[in-house]
This record gives sequence, structure tokens and C-alpha cells, in this order.
Amino acid sequence: MNLALDGRVAIITGGGRGLGLEHARTLGAEGAAVVINDIDEARCQQATAELVKNGIKARGIPGDATVEATVTAAIAEVSETEGRIDILVNNAGIGVKPSYCVEDMPTDAWDEMIRVHMKSTFLWSRSVIGEMKRAGFGRIVNTSSMNFTGGGRPGVANYSAAKAGIAGFTRTLAKEVGGHGITVNAIAPGYVATELISQFDADMVARLKAQNPLKRLCEPSEVAAVVAFLCSVQAAFINGECVCIDGGRRDFYWG
Repeated sequence: MNLALDGRVAIITGGGRGLGLEHARTLGAEGAAVVINDIDEARCQQATAELVKNGIKARGIPGDATVEATVTAAIAEVSETEGRIDILVNNAGIGVKPSYCVEDMPTDAWDEMIRVHMKSTFLWSRSVIGEMKRAGFGRIVNTSSMNFTGGGRPGVANYSAAKAGIAGFTRTLAKEVGGHGITVNAIAPGYVATELISQFDADMVARLKAQNPLKRLCEPSEVAAVVAFLCSVQAAFINGECVCIDGGRRDFYWG
């Protein structure tokens, strides 16, 4: 299928590694020019160099995705240099370590999770809407999680709440901007075989695989393929959705 991404300009937050980098690779391979943002400058530069080496038009803009001034400057830079912004993939986030039950959760652990996931999604989305409205086209893809669609996992109320908030934000923004040719959707991946999984021991990884109906982890490319489709013209009538990419594992308990 031709996704018709040639000439499109895509911004991916948290694009220096993991799923973000895989999104950049996939969108770039489909013909889009990609701009990756990452809080780690060295990681951002390294990822950009890899993309360029593989024939993808790419640039890196390091900075904290939750700082309004950083976001505003990045959007202005992309608008000036590329002349357009067609796609935004809000991927910036952090994992849960350590986990706390609500009774024991420090306030700063709650605040950080909401800030990194929800505030960054809000800031970047708000900043690209004007450009997309002027063009009459836009694709925004946000990152929710199985920890929302699966009903929440004990010990990570902050993460589950942030991902649920992103899903709610997605559905509301989709209604606000849909009339301008802009679609807003979210993805809800299950456990994906990225470096984040390396924090788990072998027994835990084996258990995660066993608990999934497909008996394996999701591959990053499988998530990126869904994102690329949602960014295409073929997905023009998909709006306000939260697409599960979890192998069918909706309800689960971390036992």
C-alpha cells in the first residue's frame, strides 16, 4: 500500500530511541522528512545521523518536550526550515520505576508522570494545530497504553492515569479540529521489545510472553506500521480512536 507520505514533514517526540526512533525510521522510509526531538542531546544527534545514513531526510532538535519555550522554538524552527508540519507523533514518555501503590505514592512521582506524558502531548499538539489548519491537513498520533485500555495495573496509578488522560485528550481534540482536515488518534501498545524491557529479568519477560494470547512481545516495527497508516491519506476517516496493539490482551493483572 502506498501511504503517500512523500513530501510530508513529521515531528516525533522522544525520537532518540525505542519506539520513537522506530516511528522515525518507518515514516522516513515511506518518504516523509522527519524531525526528532529528544531530551538527550547526544542520543538525538546519534539517531539523526543513523536516519540520514540510511537515506532519510532527518534533523534533530534536542530539548525537554515538557518545556513550553522549547516546544515553541522547535515548531518555529521546523516551520521556517521545512515550510510545513503535516504529522506529529507524541511519543515522549518515561517508564515506571519504581512503582507505588496509591497509598504510598510520593507526590513528585505522580507529578512527573503527568507532566512528561500529558503536558508534552498537550504542548506539542497545541503548537502544530495552526500550521495544520492553514494547510487543511494534519495527522496527530498520541501514545496511550494497554495500562489504560486493560483497565489499569496495580502499582502504576500515575502511569495509568496519564495514559487514560491522553486517550481522553485525543478524543476531544479530534472533535475540535476534524473539520480542518486534521485527524487525531492514539495508539495503546502492550509490552514492546524495546530497551525498556531490558529492565525486567528473564522470568518476568517469559511471564509477559506467556500471558499474551500471541505468546510473544510486540515488535517495535509492528507499532510503527500502525502509526504510519494513521498518518496516511488512507486513514482519513479514522479520527478520535485509541488503537490497541497488544496482541489481544485487554484485561490483565500483574500477579
